[in-house]
This record gives sequence, C-alpha cells and structure tokens, in this order.
Amino acid sequence: MIKCVATDMDGTLVNSEQKISVENSKAIKAAQREGVEVIVATGRSYEEAAFLLKEAGIETFLICINGAEVRNKKGEKLEAFGMSLDKIKAVEEVFNKHELYFEVYTSDGTYSNDYDKALSVVMDIYMSASLKNQYDELLKAAKKRFEEGKVKLIEEYEPLFQDSNILIYKMLAFSFDDEKLNRAREELKAFHGIAVSSSGKENIEVNSEEAQKGIALEKFVKSRGISLQETMAIGDNYNDLSMFHKAGRAVAMGNAPDEIKRHAHVVTKTNDEHGVAEAIESIFKPV
Repeated sequence: MIKCVATDMDGTLVNSEQKISVENSKAIKAAQREGVEVIVATGRSYEEAAFLLKEAGIETFLICINGAEVRNKKGEKLEAFGMSLDKIKAVEEVFNKHELYFEVYTSDGTYSNDYDKALSVVMDIYMSASLKNQYDELLKAAKKRFEEGKVKLIEEYEPLFQDSNILIYKMLAFSFDDEKLNRAREELKAFHGIAVSSSGKENIEVNSEEAQKGIALEKFVKSRGISLQETMAIGDNYNDLSMFHKAGRAVAMGNAPDEIKRHAHVVTKTNDEHGVAEAIESIFKPV
C-alpha cells in the first residue's frame, strides 16, 4: 500500500499554463485526508514553489532546489546542503567557457547577473511550454520573478561565492543550443562531489551531491515511519530519477522524455491532463 506520494512540480504537478489544476489539488487533499503523506519535490526555490502551492490551497512538506533544502508545512527549514567554493568556481568556469547564462540559488534567495537574459530565457521557456502563446501575460509573469523578489539582480556573483554566511545551493544554466549544453554537461560529469541533472531540455542543474531529491525523500519517509517500498514518486525529468530509483512505485508523466519513462514502473497522463491526479487516484483503486 502506498503511504507517501512525492511529486515534482514543473512538467508534473504544474501544467503548461504554470498553474496547479483543480483536479491535481483535489487529489492531493483527498490523499492527505486518507492519511497519505504528500511531499512536493522540486528544483524551484522555496519562494517560487510556495507561491503556487498556496494559490492551489495545498499544504505539504517541500523538498526544494533538488534537495538542497527541506521545509516543513510552515515553511521552516529542516535541512540545507550547499556547494563547496572549489566546486562552485569549477562549475562557473565550465558555464562561462561554453557561454551559458546561469542563475545562482542560495540560502539568501535566487540571483541573476543579467536581467535581459533572464527575461529572455524565461520567456522562451514559457512560450515553448504554453498551450496559449499569450505574449503579454507571459512577459508579465517573467518580470514578476524580479518584481516580487523571487529573483534578485546582482552585478557579479563573486561576492555571493565569497560570503561565508550564504550557502550556494544550485547553479542553473540555460541555453537553447543543445551542443553547448551537452559539451558542458559532459565536462561537469567528470567532477566529483556534485550532482548534475536537468529539469528541462534547455537547462543544466548543478547541486552538491548531497542535494538530490531521492536522498531527501529517503530521509523524509524514514522520519515518518514509512518504507521506500510504500512510496510513490511522480516526475517528468532527469532531476526526478534519483527518486525513481528509490521509490517502490515510480510514475513518469505522459509528457516525460522516453528515457525517463523507461525508468518508471508506470506512465500516467500528461501534466495538462492532470496526470498527478490520475496517479494518486490509482493508489485507492482495487487491484
């Protein structure tokens, strides 16, 4: 019997309109009423994840930034894992070498050193993912990341890297040039002490090797007296594989790449067809 459900956000719980559907929200709340633990595991920062969950009326534990942070239902930080300075500088060198724009996720928030590139990248992602190419609305949403403080603008990253009071959780690079991304990814895979993944075909995510969704999920279920065999993980991309490899039931979204689906026990509907709701509802159906 499934006693814990861990779900990714982007491409999974969140649809292409950047919303959590009513169907998904209802399914999560119904599972919670039945005593099933639900935890959201995302590459997003707490601030960017919490906003959408609050909007949908969902209260859960959160694995943020791929496992760099774990938060309780009140938003209180339970665990945090940062990258070492030598790894940060090595990753920065690779990103710069391949001319990749990147953002830095920290214990003091998310930072960008280029407003125009940040806006352009987010717009490209929104436009490619959205079912309705409503340019003005999407541009407004992209700008809100800065206006609401979800992303802070900084001239240079070096002061962040040198500040001993700030943990560097994740370095997130974007590009729509597959060759650049692939070359950078191959170089990074040779490094020890980091976890290299992605939450979309247009990015590379780098965390400490301790900051992985699967590791955080394993600790969480153990703390709740639940086994991994009694856990279902739902996701759509490479940063979800660490959960898939540990959970008793791994569920890939219908919109996931074929390679991700091959690592899953089950494939559900797409994120625009409320696939999370279908996966959750399936645990209550008689076999």
